Amino acid sequence: MQFIKKTSSRTNIISLFLKLFLALIVIIGVIFLLNKIDFPAPKKEIEKIIPNENFKIVK
Repeated sequence: MQFIKKTSSRTNIISLFLKLFLALIVIIGVIFLLNKIDFPAPKKEIEKIIPNENFKIVK
């Protein structure tokens, strides 16, 4: 009894496309779910006081 090695690459291409398709579906699903999350806006206003000595008067 001899063993015959199948050298067809068609099944490899199909499995590669299937894996890429599933990965793409997962990435799109994660992006969609992240867009559904409502992150709260900051409540505290950010105010930075800039000293007047840093400004130069241009005439």
